[in-house]
Amino acid sequence: MHWATATYLSGSLFGFAAVSIWAGWSAMTRLAVTSSFDAWDIPALRFGVAGLLLSPILARRGIALDRLGWLGLGGLIGGTGAPYALVVAVGLRSAPAYDAGALNPGCMPLFVALIAAIVLREKPPKAQKFGLSLILSGALIIIGGHGMAWSSLRIFGDALFLIASFLTACYTVIVRQSKLDPFT
Repeated sequence: MHWATATYLSGSLFGFAAVSIWAGWSAMTRLAVTSSFDAWDIPALRFGVAGLLLSPILARRGIALDRLGWLGLGGLIGGTGAPYALVVAVGLRSAPAYDAGALNPGCMPLFVALIAAIVLREKPPKAQKFGLSLILSGALIIIGGHGMAWSSLRIFGDALFLIASFLTACYTVIVRQSKLDPFT
């Protein structure tokens, strides 16, 4: 097999895995918070066990405060940690999983570009602006196109998905700027 074909195949499989994980997490969290779990249970389960298992690494390597500062560390924790999971879980009590699956990961590139433009003074090229305008249009259609299923509770959930997307965008920009390795 040619290396380009192997690379394409592995990239496709990783892409499929990423989409499956995002979709599965949204659907399973929606099921959990609309049945027997409370929204607070989701971050506790998601990060309690992981925190316990990874605490020896944290004790040995530290929290990279020298490279992040308190604001950066807070951005990492809020961006993909328990605050992020709680925001999504609360949103999933109010809005369907397919809204979360589209708005949360779908709007991250939009928020990353917005943060990079404002904070880092990066100017996106025309093609990127066009793509970002399509993301924005799609988000507005999803939020405004509920038709007969429109409710203020669903809009609240969708707003929380956008907040979660923004939190993860903050995380993305912080990681990019700090150049942390996965175990730092």
